[in-house]
Amino acid sequence: MRFSKAWIIASKDIDIFRKKKSIFYSVILLPLFVSVGLPLMIFFLSAGSGSSISDVQSGLPPVINAFSFVFLIGAASLPTVIASYSIVGEKQEQSLEPLLATPTTDSEILLGKSIGALLPPLVAIWIGGVIFMCMIDAVTSGLLGYLYYPNGMIAVIMLLLVPLAAITAVEVSVIFSARINDVRTAQQLGSLIVIPFAVIYLLGEINVYPLTIPYLLIISVIILVADVGLFSLAVSTFRRDEILTKWK
Repeated sequence: MRFSKAWIIASKDIDIFRKKKSIFYSVILLPLFVSVGLPLMIFFLSAGSGSSISDVQSGLPPVINAFSFVFLIGAASLPTVIASYSIVGEKQEQSLEPLLATPTTDSEILLGKSIGALLPPLVAIWIGGVIFMCMIDAVTSGLLGYLYYPNGMIAVIMLLLVPLAAITAVEVSVIFSARINDVRTAQQLGSLIVIPFAVIYLLGEINVYPLTIPYLLIISVIILVADVGLFSLAVSTFRRDEILTKWK
C-alpha cells in the first residue's frame, strides 16, 4: 500500500470539503462553540450556586471532567458527515468512478478517504480542546486555587481517545457508505457509533468503573484493536466493481 497515493486522495477530499460550506461549518464551528460554551456554563453555575468555597472546590473537578468527554462524543460523530459524503456523495455527483477506475488499490482508496474525513474534525476538536482548557483555567483558577489544565486525564482523552474514536467513526461510515447509495442514510447509520462511546461515559458516571487514567488507557487499547479490525472489514466489503456497475 502506497501512502503517497492515499495522501493524494485525502488532499483532494479535504479540498472538496472546504468548498462544501454546510459541512465545513458544522464540523469546524461545533467544537469551537462547545469549547467556549461549556466554560461559560461552569462560570455562571459557580457564580450563582451560593455554595461555600470548599464545596465548589470539591464539586468542580467532576463537572469539568464530565464536560471534557463532550469532545470524545464529538470525535465519534463529526467525521461521519465527511466520511459518508466522500463515497456516497461523490458517487451521486459521478466523481467517484474516475478514481475507482485507476490502478489505485482498495486499501489506498479507503486509507485516503479515511484520512480526508479524519483530519478536519480532528484538528477542529484539538483546537477547541486548547480553547476549552485555557478558558476553564481562566474561569476556575480563582475558585480552585490552581490551574486545573493541563493534566493527565485530558491528555489521554485528547491524544488517545479522541483520535481513536474519530478513526472508529470514519471506518464505520466507510463500511456503510460502501453498501448504501444515499448520503443521509449513510450518515444516520454512521452516527450510531456515538452510542458505544456515550455508554462508556455513562458507565463511568454511574461508577460501574472509575473514569481514571488507567481505565481510559485500557479502553483506548480496546478501541485500537477494534479500529484495526474495522479497517480490515472495510477493505473486504469495499467492492469497487459493484460500485462502478450496479450503483444507480
